[in-house]
Amino acid sequence: MSRQKLYFKTFGCRTNIYDTELMKSYVKDYDIVSSENDADIVVINSCTVTNSADSGTRTYINSLKKRGIKVILTGCGAVSKGKELFDKSGIFGVVGASKKSDINELLNQKQRFFELGDLNSIDKNIVTNYENHTKAFIKIQEGCNFSCSYCIIPSVRGKARSMSEDAIINEAKILASNGYNELVLTGTNIGSYGKDTNSSLGLLLARLGKISGIKRIRLGSIEPSQIDDSFREILLEPWLERHLHIALQHTSQQMLTIMRRRNTAFRDIELFCELADMGFALGTDFIVGHPGESDEIWSEALANFKKFPLTHLHAFAYSVRAGTHSASLKLDVKGDVAKARLKELKDIVAKNNFEFRKKQGVLNVLVEQKDGEYYEGFDQFYNKIFIKTDKDILKEWAVVEKYDVKLEANYAKI
Repeated sequence: MSRQKLYFKTFGCRTNIYDTELMKSYVKDYDIVSSENDADIVVINSCTVTNSADSGTRTYINSLKKRGIKVILTGCGAVSKGKELFDKSGIFGVVGASKKSDINELLNQKQRFFELGDLNSIDKNIVTNYENHTKAFIKIQEGCNFSCSYCIIPSVRGKARSMSEDAIINEAKILASNGYNELVLTGTNIGSYGKDTNSSLGLLLARLGKISGIKRIRLGSIEPSQIDDSFREILLEPWLERHLHIALQHTSQQMLTIMRRRNTAFRDIELFCELADMGFALGTDFIVGHPGESDEIWSEALANFKKFPLTHLHAFAYSVRAGTHSASLKLDVKGDVAKARLKELKDIVAKNNFEFRKKQGVLNVLVEQKDGEYYEGFDQFYNKIFIKTDKDILKEWAVVEKYDVKLEANYAKI
């Protein structure tokens, strides 16, 4: 009897990419396929960060159900919407984060199942290989202790808890020996790493940087308050990517208070300027149009924003997230106003990025894919570069000395 075919569909963040690979390592009785068209069963690793993420999951489930495919739901949406989808959409099963290791046994069940488990688990297995990836992700922690007014993630991922430092080092060594020499550290709130285990992100990075074969370490998003002394000690290490993503969410102090954020606008500016002077490209998150963002607050925020030496931006217009404090506030910023504010920020950062790239010298690029005539990869500043060459440089490191700096990206011939 032939084995059933299983496809994993991953929505959302890098942590979900990691969790999907981890779940694959637990599957024993099924053949994992790379196309949903070949699958008998689809495991959806869902995102629930916005209402539209939920509706995207629901639409995808409906498309699978029409084709008679068995659907299993996991990820953050399993906590926020799992019961509703289990009852109304007829999905076969729901698997919570602490039950990931039971995925093979749950798939073997003949009856529908709803196994949410708890929000206290720490992964026991490790991921040693990434299909179709040139870099490797390592999840170093889970959960978040912050209580930002717009965010549902702490309620679906649980409180912050750190993975064992020795286990992370062991995982990194195996990945390095398997040929991965760029590591991306991920988690719900990686800057909180070690608060519960008498360690810190800086101390962990210092150990990771000593592993033979590791050329570059990239970080997910961190908070301004999490750049402590141990982190400052590794800032000039050659293996640390010269790009940091530090979440601000806003640049008006009044707005930060409404959002229940822990960072302070003027202290943030000092930190960013200090890091820019050290040669870092700097990115941030920003929400426009949150309830309470009056014209006066926006004017203050924009004036402050221009003082930040930002080169990268992950910004979006606020959308109501059911189950959060912000959802109870009056939505008082019109959609077209929020869209215009968003464009202002994006235009400022695009110009900053262009000017930043014009000042750089030699670029170290990990080539990740080929699209048409160009190879594509990211340099040490997390800027994309398109490379034309007769050589096969896919998944290789390229040292690029001469390149054209255009507004949208850098271009080179080697």
